[in-house]
Amino acid sequence: MEKNKTLIDKIKDLSILDSFKIVWFLMIFVVIYYVFIAADRYVSSTSLSVRSTSGEGVQAGGILSLLSTTSNNNEDMKYLRGYIHSLDLLKKLEENIKLKELYQEQFIDLPYRIFDSSSSESYLKFFKSRVKLKIDDKTGLLNVEVEAFTPKSAQIIAQSIVEESEKFINEISHKAAREQMRFAEEEVNTYKERYLKAQNALIAFQNKYGVFDPLKQAESKSKLIAQIEVNLAQREAALLNLQSYMNDSAPEVVALKAEIGAIKKQLEREMAKISANNSNTQKLNDMAAKFQNLTIEAKFAQQAYETALKAYESARIEAARKIKQLVIVQSPNLPESARYPERLYGILTAFLILSLIFGITKFVKMIIEEHRY
Repeated sequence: MEKNKTLIDKIKDLSILDSFKIVWFLMIFVVIYYVFIAADRYVSSTSLSVRSTSGEGVQAGGILSLLSTTSNNNEDMKYLRGYIHSLDLLKKLEENIKLKELYQEQFIDLPYRIFDSSSSESYLKFFKSRVKLKIDDKTGLLNVEVEAFTPKSAQIIAQSIVEESEKFINEISHKAAREQMRFAEEEVNTYKERYLKAQNALIAFQNKYGVFDPLKQAESKSKLIAQIEVNLAQREAALLNLQSYMNDSAPEVVALKAEIGAIKKQLEREMAKISANNSNTQKLNDMAAKFQNLTIEAKFAQQAYETALKAYESARIEAARKIKQLVIVQSPNLPESARYPERLYGILTAFLILSLIFGITKFVKMIIEEHRY
């Protein structure tokens, strides 16, 4: 009880109002900063999207289909967002519009000033804090807000970001299309050369041996031989029939034997044309085998060439479908009033924070003093 009484007495003895003067003293500097030092920051806003130039989205429902196909644009939006916050874009903006000079238009507000001696890393960090990016989950649009110290500077920076973003989207889409088309074209040229080579080999073979199609010739020869063999069998059967009641010297028997002999010679000649044992003569069956190999090679090369042509056409259509275009849904505007700093909000926030720190400090101090006794 005595300790509690001592603590209560000490709390009563504390001059809260006098101690709280430190907060009011610090608030003077806060008010001076927000009223006299904090530079006005203007914001130029723009909304961007990426769509294919194939026209499918427009046919499906115009601008409404563009806003509804967020799943197809998410990846493009991520690439674009990464590029806008990249050092490459920062260098291009510095080269095109002297970005650092635009951000040095105010020199009093030091927390929001970029210096000539700043490193590229700190410059990029400063740039990211001045260019805010947000992807709208409902529409899939990339909203870009650019801060600057004059309305015109904010619009110039935002417009330059849009122009460089359009170049970036065009370049990556055209590059992918060019690579795809180049590969397909190389395949077409390769199979075309193979097809022409196979065709020339087939034509050279036909010219060398004076035949158009040995396979058809062999087929016709086979039919002729089959007919001769049938005719020979008929004549031999007729001979056996005559010999059953006539002598071999009978004129009919002699004539039929002579006819059978002529048919056999014709059969031997036709057989020799197909598979003669004479090595100096090009055998029809050998020519047919070689011709068949050349024909198969030419046919395969033709099919491969036709497939490559179809793949090339498909690649051309696919490349055209993948060509992307930056859509400016809202052009960078010229702001009329400063959005930042929010002076009243900043002052109240600073007051609450300082008050909270003061309260915590006093509470800790009382606990420490209490434990001394």
